[in-house]
Amino acid sequence: MRINTAFILCAGFGKRLNPITLDTPKPLIKFKNISVLETCINLIESLGIQQIILNTFYLKDQIHNFINHKKFKSKIIIIEDGENILDTGGGINNMMKHTIENNILIFNPDTIWKKDYSKEIIEMEKMFFFKKLKNILLLVKKELSFDNNLNGDFDLKDNLIIKNNNKKFIYTGCQIINKKFLSNYKFKNFSITNAWNDLIKKKELYGFESSNEFYHLTDLETFKKLQDL
Repeated sequence: MRINTAFILCAGFGKRLNPITLDTPKPLIKFKNISVLETCINLIESLGIQQIILNTFYLKDQIHNFINHKKFKSKIIIIEDGENILDTGGGINNMMKHTIENNILIFNPDTIWKKDYSKEIIEMEKMFFFKKLKNILLLVKKELSFDNNLNGDFDLKDNLIIKNNNKKFIYTGCQIINKKFLSNYKFKNFSITNAWNDLIKKKELYGFESSNEFYHLTDLETFKKLQDL
């Protein structure tokens, strides 16, 4: 891969998974006896990426302890959001200050990131550089989602993300983003969705379709069903 750094967004409260997340941060919830954060890190390392930056806020000490006690191959840097949670866009911008890389692979750890995703992410990266994109999202058709109640986020036409009434595609929680694009957003706290909407208006937000079944820790009910797989 040409991308050398990955971000993992680990600051959220995970309220939809209460009461589990009252004591455990969502990234450390275990699926098949391994935390979803560790599964995500394993995928990143399988891609040959050697530096990972993750952000923390809620129950941050547990994230620190987990990383300190695990012997991952990659260099992992933990960045704290600060006194207030920064939301997704603000959190990404805050982590950007700690890397010299211009293009970053970003993950939400509440997806079960099996290594089957590696080939698709590599192909998505090729498209990102070939087309000289600002942002590309890994999307999946709704029918591949384990959680049948998840609403679609976008539609996709010739790899261009559009918004219409169909919304056949769900954002998986993996994207590649160019550092310069987000530098235009001066707000400390903002959602990455705002930046996506701006790109959609300009017809500059791209998507890559995943063919993997999509498993996501949407809420407590979904998590319980996942345990029976």
